[in-house]
Amino acid sequence: MHIDKYTYFDFFWPCEDLISENVLNNNSVVCKLNYGRTSVLFTGDIEKIAEERILKEYENDISILNSTILKVGHHGSKTSSIESFIKEVSPKIALIGVGEKNKFGHPNDAVIKRFENMRY
Repeated sequence: MHIDKYTYFDFFWPCEDLISENVLNNNSVVCKLNYGRTSVLFTGDIEKIAEERILKEYENDISILNSTILKVGHHGSKTSSIESFIKEVSPKIALIGVGEKNKFGHPNDAVIKRFENMRY
C-alpha cells in the first residue's frame, strides 16, 4: 500500500492458511513500513510458530524481511523472537512494547540475551 512516492507498506501476514494455535497472537498483522532507506517491521503478537511460517513463506525472497527497526513480537515473550527470524530481519534497532513490572515478566531475559548476542 503506497502512502506517497517515498512511503509504503508491505503486508506479510496473516496468509490465507491461518494458524489455529493461539489464534489472536499468531495471526496478528505483520507489516513493514518503508520510508526511503529506513524500514520498520511491525510484528504484532506473533510467536515462534508464526515466525517460522513467515520465514518459510518468504524463503525465496527472504531479504524482503530485512528491516532497520524491528518491533519485537509478543512483547519480548519467551514464545517469540527465534534466532533465525531475528537474523533474517537483521535490525539495527529492536523495540519492545512492555509495561514496567508487568505480570507476565516481559520481556523474557533469554530474548533480551538473544538480541544482545546478535549485535554487529
